[in-house]
Amino acid sequence: MKVNLQLKHVQHLALTPQLQQSIRLLQLSTLDLDQELEKFLMQNPMLEREEQGAEPVAAPPSQPAGEAAEPAPEPSPDWGSGETWTVDETPSAAWRDSEGEAETFQQASTPITLVDHLSAQLRLMPLNERDHQLISLLLAHLDESGYLQTPLEEIRAAAPEALGMEADELHVALRLLQSLDPAGVGARDLSECLALQLDALPESAGGRAAALAIVKQHLPLLAAHDFSRLKKILGASDETLRQAQKLITGLNPKPGAAFVQSETRYVAPDVIVRKAGVKWAVSLNQDVMPKLRINALYADLMKGGRDSGGHLSTQLQEARWLIKNIQQRFDTILRVSRAIVERQENFLEHGEVAMKPLVLREIADELGLHESTISRVTSQKYMLTPRGLFELKYFFSSHVGTETGGAASSTAIRALIKQLIGAEDQKNPLSDSKISDILADQGITVARRTVAKYREAMQIHPASQRKVL
Repeated sequence: MKVNLQLKHVQHLALTPQLQQSIRLLQLSTLDLDQELEKFLMQNPMLEREEQGAEPVAAPPSQPAGEAAEPAPEPSPDWGSGETWTVDETPSAAWRDSEGEAETFQQASTPITLVDHLSAQLRLMPLNERDHQLISLLLAHLDESGYLQTPLEEIRAAAPEALGMEADELHVALRLLQSLDPAGVGARDLSECLALQLDALPESAGGRAAALAIVKQHLPLLAAHDFSRLKKILGASDETLRQAQKLITGLNPKPGAAFVQSETRYVAPDVIVRKAGVKWAVSLNQDVMPKLRINALYADLMKGGRDSGGHLSTQLQEARWLIKNIQQRFDTILRVSRAIVERQENFLEHGEVAMKPLVLREIADELGLHESTISRVTSQKYMLTPRGLFELKYFFSSHVGTETGGAASSTAIRALIKQLIGAEDQKNPLSDSKISDILADQGITVARRTVAKYREAMQIHPASQRKVL
């Protein structure tokens, strides 16, 4: 095979580093953006956060004669303009004493787990060492909800032979465990968990006997709201069955869940909507907007011409790119938010039932942006309105045709379904077919299976399970 050299001209699109950074910043959430900025601040000494009350940095000197001057940047909060972007940098874990010095709060104590809570009760009980060992063995097999999912035989088989435990001993240890607080802990299934909690109630509680019979043998009938069969099997009256149902629904199916520590993640709105007269005003949330500037010390080095290797010039350009891209990010979010509010004013005035159908392409065409840009802007960005805090994607929904030839938003239809179910006769709840017929009378054509899909999405039970005595 002969080797030849050939020269070809090929055209292809390539994203510049500045454009790549702009796209990446646009799709970040507020929290992710702050983390990204921390990385930039650590890597680029030319960039820094502006302290409160700090003087703005002066603009750099003009270019020497004979050198091409850089094009004037667009009006932006960069280091040359002296303008800044604000962000709340008040430390959450510090305070200032009378002399103005910062003091740090002590770290919060380690939260108490379910096992810790149960072990503390065991230490107060007059048990021998062996009982403590057997119950501690069971504690190691409890799940987060407080259930003992592992069969006792498996626990006994996996235990050290030195314990030499008998099956009866393990059952006794389980009964001791199940006597502890919270009631229902150590249960092996839902039925046993509910029965343990009912046993802890006083015998005088109305419907307690019927409730015990239901949770031990007839939970599927209660879940299906088959009250006629329950009354026939138990020989109970409507009032007794109603009391039993009230007792059961007041129990805790996961007694150990109260000891599970979940991290709370707070969401800060990117834009805020307020009503100004008869119009709705949209503004950026100043508390989440970074306040950046060029480091004054390195700016002075640039003035003195001491950047022999050109490294500071590169970092300066990168810092200016970052500030400009951040400005462009918030400008785009504001433009998209204003376009959304213009389309969804009825929602702000009247609620979900007035939501209009809206797709990404409509906003993209109106603003002259690509549909993928709108998708990035509306993902993990939040709008604070008088009706609550919503992700920007919430205002986009598909449409359903009406008899008049118009279109209704799927969000509005879900709100109508929720309203109909909320106002229904609970002894004779509305079926999906009946809801479909009611919506058809209002001019909205929705199939029964669509109603069922929307209802399930809102986690609303079917009519058979919403029925009450």
